[in-house]
Amino acid sequence: MGIYLDGRTSQNASLANSMTTPILVGTEALFGIVGLDASKATTGDIRVAFNGTVAVQLPLPPVLTTVTITVVRGTQQTGATTVYTAEQQLSLQTVGPQLVTFSGAEFNVPKPVSGPLVYSAFISADVVGTIRVGPESFSAIATAG
Repeated sequence: MGIYLDGRTSQNASLANSMTTPILVGTEALFGIVGLDASKATTGDIRVAFNGTVAVQLPLPPVLTTVTITVVRGTQQTGATTVYTAEQQLSLQTVGPQLVTFSGAEFNVPKPVSGPLVYSAFISADVVGTIRVGPESFSAIATAG
């Protein structure tokens, strides 16, 4: 039986249409980060399950646009390991905001030498003018055993 270690949520924007943040082409924009306490993991493998949602809007005029979600473990100081990527092509038929949701997991996670087990979620787009409009949320749960 698994042992619950920790669970956290990063809520960047709680409401629909609460922001208008452009996604710059060629860069990844951070929309969620969590630090999980894995110090109680004494036996067994650490497993982390994560999920999130980001609302985006097509550029004007609408053109075929793909957004990419990337989740990494670690920080700039410790080094980041990509643990999940997903691409979604936005619908040209939808004029308003579109939700991009995802769910993933990482198994056999190494226990941090010190400090929290950090996960960060990023979004990128391949077309200029793609906009983050909210809501934005990222959650993760760590278990061991």
